[in-house]
Amino acid sequence: MYKTEITLNPFQLNRNMNLKRFLVSLFSFITIITTAQKPIIKLLDSTTNTSIRGLSVVTDKIVWCSGSNGKVAKSTNGGRSFVWQTVPGYEKRDFRDIEAFDANTAVIIAVAEPAIILKTHDGGITWNKVFEDTTKGMFLDAMDFLDEKEGVVVGDPVNGKFFFAYTKDAGSYWTPFNTVAVPDSGEAFFASSGSNIKVVAKQMGEESSLLYASGGTKSRLFSNDIPHGLTLPIVQGKESTGANSIAVSGKKAVVVGGDFAQDTATANNCVLLDFSDGINLTIPQTPPHGYKSSVVFIDTQTLIACGTSGVDLSYDGGLNWQPISKESFHVVQRAKKGNGIFLAGGKGRIAKVILD
Repeated sequence: MYKTEITLNPFQLNRNMNLKRFLVSLFSFITIITTAQKPIIKLLDSTTNTSIRGLSVVTDKIVWCSGSNGKVAKSTNGGRSFVWQTVPGYEKRDFRDIEAFDANTAVIIAVAEPAIILKTHDGGITWNKVFEDTTKGMFLDAMDFLDEKEGVVVGDPVNGKFFFAYTKDAGSYWTPFNTVAVPDSGEAFFASSGSNIKVVAKQMGEESSLLYASGGTKSRLFSNDIPHGLTLPIVQGKESTGANSIAVSGKKAVVVGGDFAQDTATANNCVLLDFSDGINLTIPQTPPHGYKSSVVFIDTQTLIACGTSGVDLSYDGGLNWQPISKESFHVVQRAKKGNGIFLAGGKGRIAKVILD
């Protein structure tokens, strides 16, 4: 996308300039700008009956995803082909999030009772159970890793407390822990894209910080610095409303959500946060077009968000959004080590975003 501005003062033009030649040149320049290639969403796979909400893009070549009916898929050639499998013994489970570290190592979480976390060391040939909790009401929603060792998983409230567990060995062992955050009635987390919690690195010598957003009848943002939560200016009040996803770049963050029961509504579905000096909240001038379940930074100013309402892009840090597709996707991720951007959603659909 081009953002070039042209300011012309006709009294400053060289009197000897051929006006016709100037106008032809100007028309050509404008044509180049207005015909710049629109981002393309290229469908890669839609062969498997599963709803994909877990997506982890390790490099431009290595892509993992997970979904319903016990399904997990992996590509090692940038999405040209995917190898699908049904995890033995978990054929009816819904794997709502996945974190992959390379072509051989990945962690998946299964929502609902019993809460299960599985890990593979051999590229998905075998999966080992590394965590299980049979407590009534358990429902794991999302996980995030700071690096290849430190990670956290979040779940809906159990016995009046949000559920958390952390790992320091790449998901081989998980330890539950509590925070001071107290959930309100009807407040929980969405398992829509595995991206409503982030482990954020602090300054050298300090511990990492958690940033997570709730939804439902109340939608709040929590962190180490705001342990009791900050009410977000995002639609809330019903089970289908609230924040769904967080994207972080430096000291800036973007939260998206809305009402998935009215997924074309654009009001109060996004908020921009700046932590440079306290906490500053900004509402977009042009919000995303409808409910969004996932958002990521492509670079410090460019973001992409998706949901059942379609796919949107922002080139100015989230202040203004433009739709690029009406196709439904649940989750979007950018390569941890690379530039590849991939989408996944219902009916086993996996796609790649081509910006250039």
